[in-house]
Amino acid sequence: MKLELRSPVNERAGIHIPDEIANLNMPFNGSVCSEEGDEYPVKNNIIDLLGEEPEFTTLANYSNHWKLTASLYEDIWRKRSLSMLSGEDFPIEKEHELLIEWTAPKAGGKYLDIGCSTALYARALKAARKEANIVALDFSFQMLEEARLKAEADETDLVFLRADGRDLPFFSKTFDGLVMGGTLNELSEELKVLYEARRVIKQDGTFFMMHLIKSDAWYGRLLQESVGLGGIKFWTVKESNKLFEQAGFKVSQQLVRGIVCFTKLVPN
Repeated sequence: MKLELRSPVNERAGIHIPDEIANLNMPFNGSVCSEEGDEYPVKNNIIDLLGEEPEFTTLANYSNHWKLTASLYEDIWRKRSLSMLSGEDFPIEKEHELLIEWTAPKAGGKYLDIGCSTALYARALKAARKEANIVALDFSFQMLEEARLKAEADETDLVFLRADGRDLPFFSKTFDGLVMGGTLNELSEELKVLYEARRVIKQDGTFFMMHLIKSDAWYGRLLQESVGLGGIKFWTVKESNKLFEQAGFKVSQQLVRGIVCFTKLVPN
């Protein structure tokens, strides 16, 4: 996999990523460094560009750094959540089918899972297209550790990267596709992340997005308002589409089921 990161301290300096880092059968520990000499640790194949824990502005952000949250997230919540939130039978396999259909990963292409949590989307993309190059990025080391365990169990080779979505460590127009599953609702500065996504995607790329929208029912709105106290945000479809357009994307396809919204975005 030919992947180069952009140095967090010198935006003109590149960081070469060895192919061995993506081989999860062989634990990789050590460091990577930029052409200017700034160095970053690699622990069990996870590249850490952040070092210290970031400042937490919401409970939602904070809870993602709990080991318990990471261990329970996918099997207890994520695999059942869409059926609960959409009001219909919506298994994870159906979500993956839509992901692959709209993203259409190609051999040799580069794809980024932003706010990957346990890399559910990244692993699905790699399973669908073994020859694709997939990067799974999150700011929680606990989530990335859990993602690495699941990827190794699935025999799925990925590049794991701890970084901040508000300052993606990649050069412009690096990726053929981006994916984000549920993370948009948890972001404290969602527009910054979307601007960065627009910067790193190729002009002919696609951005697969799944997020939750405002409920039409009064009791749903009441529940969402209470959850909002912890930092979770909700928009109507119209409001979220305006947000995407503001960041330089246009909606290519969209599917709404209950309060679950799937959107295929392309650069404007």
